[in-house]
Amino acid sequence: MRVRIEGMSCAHCVMAVKKALSQLAGVERVVEVSLDRGEAVIEGRPDPAALRAALEAEGYRLASVEGDA
Repeated sequence: MRVRIEGMSCAHCVMAVKKALSQLAGVERVVEVSLDRGEAVIEGRPDPAALRAALEAEGYRLASVEGDA
């Protein structure tokens, strides 16, 4: 599953996003968080609303979710 994220600007952002996503129910593994591409690749089937809420709580915006895990 590819999650497009807006608002990341530094390595701290990458770490914050990875931590937030890894704590969600349904996320088996955060494969990668890319600052350059503005996205995260995760394995699992988290609820899209939970993804949005977790990212917004950290100050980022969920732009889109693509694919299945």
